[in-house]
Amino acid sequence: MLVTGVFDILSMIRSYTRPSRFWNACKVYASYQLSRLFGKPIQWGFPISLSIEPTTACNLRCPQCPSGLRQFSRATGRIQEDDFTHIVNEVKKHAGYLTFYFQGEPYIHARFTEMVKYAARQGMYTATSTNAHFLDEGNARKTVACGLSRLIISIDGSTQETYGKYRLEGSLEKVLEGTRNLVEARKEAGSRHPYIIWQFIVFAHNEHQLPEMHKLAKEYGVDKLAVKTAQIYDYEDAEDWLPKDKSLSRYSRGENGVQMQTEWPNRCWRLWNSCVITWDGNVVPCCFDKDAKHNLGNVADVKFKDIWNGEAYRNFRKSLIAGRKNIDICRNCSEGTKVWV
Repeated sequence: MLVTGVFDILSMIRSYTRPSRFWNACKVYASYQLSRLFGKPIQWGFPISLSIEPTTACNLRCPQCPSGLRQFSRATGRIQEDDFTHIVNEVKKHAGYLTFYFQGEPYIHARFTEMVKYAARQGMYTATSTNAHFLDEGNARKTVACGLSRLIISIDGSTQETYGKYRLEGSLEKVLEGTRNLVEARKEAGSRHPYIIWQFIVFAHNEHQLPEMHKLAKEYGVDKLAVKTAQIYDYEDAEDWLPKDKSLSRYSRGENGVQMQTEWPNRCWRLWNSCVITWDGNVVPCCFDKDAKHNLGNVADVKFKDIWNGEAYRNFRKSLIAGRKNIDICRNCSEGTKVWV
């Protein structure tokens, strides 16, 4: 596991060794620090990482997820491979990290591994998140062969009863089988990628299973168990989901109900170093804009560089510096609240 972890870090670093990407990262970081210093948005360079949404479709019905709830206010669908290639060709000179995920289950997209392969050939570090229900032996081999750098598998319980309370219509046995298939495919290929992470979202009903999850992760040979605080999408039933251990929650219970434990300062690294592109080409500030309410432009109509440096983006960064709590998606943001165990 240690060797695989080191290899993963080196792979990530390697994706930025191209001079154009390294210089771009320096410009982005410098402009972010100057923005903090002077209290006004300064933006040099282009995103060093971005997320592209393969599809909004999902096979599960998780109750704190707009995809699972089928409650999107935006259109649902799947990205066209030609559109994906066009986006990558625009950003590959500057961006070294590409996440194939926003909402939905990536493996539902029939050309998912082919898109990963294309990005990997551009020397990009590639990552995705899955519920692992589609990781049969064939897809596991394709996942290793396509060059995916990192795969996060959602697994929120060590028993079906606990797992199924949040992952509605999901099967823990399917997740374990998919994990097993992927680990075996990696061994067969003699490969160190993808780096396999089990992600355990902590709720009231599963926090007691953390010790068991550590044992299970070792048993199945995954590289890391990541423990993540839950994001509450619907505050009305939040009390049913919040763990008792406050250190494992991004929310607190107060006189005014459930609220974020920490009020974040009027800055956000994400607005300088990354963005999200929906399946239909809309550019949004970050992954907390699940319904793409803050549409900053569409790559089908305008070049990405013009969107990134455009008036809408400048105004959004300006609004964030002026008052982060006044932006709806920022009020439920967990930037800096992930718990890694």
